[in-house]
Amino acid sequence: MARVLFVLTGATYWVLKDGTRYATGYWAEEFAAPYKLITEAGHDVVVATPNGVTPNVDMMSLRPSMTGGEQGALDLEEIIRSAEVMRRPLQLSDVRVEDYDAVYLPGGHGPMADLAWDADVGRILTAQLASGRPLAIVCHGPSAILATRIHGVSPFKGYRMTCFTNDEEEGVGLASRVTWLLETELKDKIGVEFSRGEIWKPYMVEDRNLITGQNPDSAAVLGERLLELLK
Repeated sequence: MARVLFVLTGATYWVLKDGTRYATGYWAEEFAAPYKLITEAGHDVVVATPNGVTPNVDMMSLRPSMTGGEQGALDLEEIIRSAEVMRRPLQLSDVRVEDYDAVYLPGGHGPMADLAWDADVGRILTAQLASGRPLAIVCHGPSAILATRIHGVSPFKGYRMTCFTNDEEEGVGLASRVTWLLETELKDKIGVEFSRGEIWKPYMVEDRNLITGQNPDSAAVLGERLLELLK
């Protein structure tokens, strides 16, 4: 039985270019799909957040229009409600990566507000990358990679990866309203070798022990890949 660390945002909003607060958090499917796969296979999941705050689900991610219908929304709500680990998260500052067999970061716009600047996340991702154990990150989760820079240089430089694309940000109507775009920042500030698939379609990139997914529909694919690696 493996132990998998889920690093989640603690943010409830993201400040846009005009100063307004955009309600956010973690994206339901990106937590729920891998969580269900991993726990049903008998593995343990531990959740950690900045300061140990209870993660906040982005309510937009539970709308039937985002989940394939009413039943999809109900299924996601049930998984989240039954996940006791969400109610007692660790503080990121207390995490020892050597205690886990894999690390996973779901997205939602929340990580853009807190994890991108969190020194503990930077420490965790740097250590996990160096360990050779699986590190899976999806959608806006890769914003946490920005926190790995020391004197402007990240150990993720040159890695092949993907994330929520600028075109997808345009598609949700936020590209012109935000202060920065994740795809652009990862290319310009980290120096990753970026690739992408069709918008809104599952797409995964694997480079050494780093596994990244483009969007919410990629979360289940990452969960399945993690399961294979944990066997």
